[in-house]
Amino acid sequence: MDAKLTFRYDRIGDILYIDKCPPYPEQESEEIGDEVVARLNPKTGEIETLEILFFNSRLRQGETIDLPVDADLRLVAS
Repeated sequence: MDAKLTFRYDRIGDILYIDKCPPYPEQESEEIGDEVVARLNPKTGEIETLEILFFNSRLRQGETIDLPVDADLRLVAS
């Protein structure tokens, strides 16, 4: 099943969340890049959420953020 992506930003923590589904306690966390955390489905290992730490700080410094994941983006019928 394909999921729509939801973007949330936590100003206090300066974290951008990219979610395929709402987070839940059973998800496993793994740091997959420079201050990028993936939250994984505990059964399939599929990435369900990405957390980009220090997001706004990076943007202000002109830093590009490369995510070490493959993406298959396409329009979803409404």
